[in-house]
Amino acid sequence: MTNRQSFKGRKVTVVEVGPRDGLQNEKAVVSTADKIEFVNRLGAASLPVIEVSAFVSPTWVPQMADAAAVFAGITRRPRTRYTALVPNVAGLDRAMGAGVQEVAVFAASTETFSRKNINQGIDASFDMYKALCDHARSAGVRVRGYLSTAFGCPYEGDVPLETVVAMVDRLLALGVFEVAVSDTIGVAHPGQVSTLLEHVLAHTPVDRLALHFHDTRGTALANVLAALSFEVGTFDASAGGLGGCPYAPGAAGNLATDDLIYMLNGLGIETGVSLPDLSEATRFIASRIDHTLPSRYAAARLANENLRREVRSEK
Repeated sequence: MTNRQSFKGRKVTVVEVGPRDGLQNEKAVVSTADKIEFVNRLGAASLPVIEVSAFVSPTWVPQMADAAAVFAGITRRPRTRYTALVPNVAGLDRAMGAGVQEVAVFAASTETFSRKNINQGIDASFDMYKALCDHARSAGVRVRGYLSTAFGCPYEGDVPLETVVAMVDRLLALGVFEVAVSDTIGVAHPGQVSTLLEHVLAHTPVDRLALHFHDTRGTALANVLAALSFEVGTFDASAGGLGGCPYAPGAAGNLATDDLIYMLNGLGIETGVSLPDLSEATRFIASRIDHTLPSRYAAARLANENLRREVRSEK
């Protein structure tokens, strides 16, 4: 069993993916100015890594069409890494033209998801990513790798552990500095997380691994807690729980950064993130979309504020 003392003093890096993974799956159209303000507020909360946008085809992902304009408008803080998703060498060139110094590529654990998501099979996508990584390396740009559907595929179901291990190895062989093993549709549970990490960490140093959870079934925080026992030190999250997955109908969205920071603070784990400032960033972006965000912390904070307001009005 783990306890608070075993985590106290540990450090965790939180990768904020709300501006990209969150907003690209939102139906509401968020203006470029509001995206810039959102990123700046996240920076003010001292998020160490912010995935700002994606240099992808606006035909396929219209929400990210203003990627260059957003990067041009943000205030870059010296201790924050501002990253972008890129699908190919052309996207990488556009990102570098916008001054991006760290990018991410996205591979899939299953052939069907790869073809549905990027219209390419796994082998073809790795050929493309090799060229991308080689080009990035020559330009001094760091590359992160996402591994989608590592815990389950909406088309093929369970993904064999040996497949996940092999795919992590393939991504690292490309030269990515880190692989974010992703629960794309939110099916993972703590027992599965532990089993997968036992297998992956037998081949991969823990400092080359990150985890990306969705909260479709309400297990994202429990999954993080399970991963902390394996000394995983990097987790992706999205302010307020923005986003979701088009392949998982009814998905509640990404793991909420607010909920994650609240739990890590309670465990004595250092993140460097200001929860009050993060809450203000969440409040801001919540006012720019067309539905309530799923973060439990954000909902509780709003309820408490309303209660205090009512008490003051009664005096």
